[in-house]
Amino acid sequence: MNLALTVLEITAPVFILAAIGFAWVKAGFEYRVGFVTQLAMTLSVPCLIFTALMKTEVDPVALATLSLASIAAYGAVTVAAAVMVFILRLKMRTYLAPVIFGNTGNLGLPLALFAFGETGLGYAVVVFAIMAIWSFTFGIWVVAGGGSLTKVLKEPLVWATLLGGLFLWQDWQTPRFLTNTLELIGQMAIPLMLITLGVAVARLTPGRTMQAIVISTLKLALCIGIAWAVGRWFALDDTAFAVLVMQVSTPVAVTSYLLAEKYGADSDAVAGLVVVSTLMSVIAIPALLAVLL
Repeated sequence: MNLALTVLEITAPVFILAAIGFAWVKAGFEYRVGFVTQLAMTLSVPCLIFTALMKTEVDPVALATLSLASIAAYGAVTVAAAVMVFILRLKMRTYLAPVIFGNTGNLGLPLALFAFGETGLGYAVVVFAIMAIWSFTFGIWVVAGGGSLTKVLKEPLVWATLLGGLFLWQDWQTPRFLTNTLELIGQMAIPLMLITLGVAVARLTPGRTMQAIVISTLKLALCIGIAWAVGRWFALDDTAFAVLVMQVSTPVAVTSYLLAEKYGADSDAVAGLVVVSTLMSVIAIPALLAVLL
């Protein structure tokens, strides 16, 4: 009973905020996803990442180990996803990126914070950053037929991660007034991302529902299995292990739909994956947390 209550306390705020975004759109109110997403990814999320890393009390060696584990996990997921898509005779341009890249930002960061506190958030931003770099390079290359390292270097969240890691390594701190300002800006990130997730799901028109259910189920099993094996192989501590498994196994990111729409892949099919996998996560995430806690 206590475990069930704990899991509910962790997951309820996440899904309630997403439901607010969903209800907001269904009620006919305006919500500019493009503006809010740009505000979050350019300003609030980088501030959240930087302050989380700067203030974390996690050993830098442990963060470095988690970084290597994240690279290994996403490398293995990429190979396994490519094999799965090939066996199912699906189009790589449409289906590979959604199977690889989960919603580590909108869902993963708040879940890590609520479940494991500031330590969990510190771990989660590392996994998020690794995923984002891989998404900005390989992910775009798969969908668009070409990627560029230049795009990665233009992303504020990448520089926030590097700068936060430097401050953590050197045990530096920004002046208190600046830290307070950055923290205040960073506090916008989580509610903004969760509400935007609900808005995005409300506006998507899912296609090929049965196929989306099968692929989403396979993605979940694949990601959990690989992240679990990699986490044990790297002998991560309990919190880092739980964060890695949870982050890698998050549902299909809305970003995958936006990329498919932008570069001419089958956006309807990807929309189905986003909606179905997100709805499945309402059950899957609490169940996974119950095992990991």
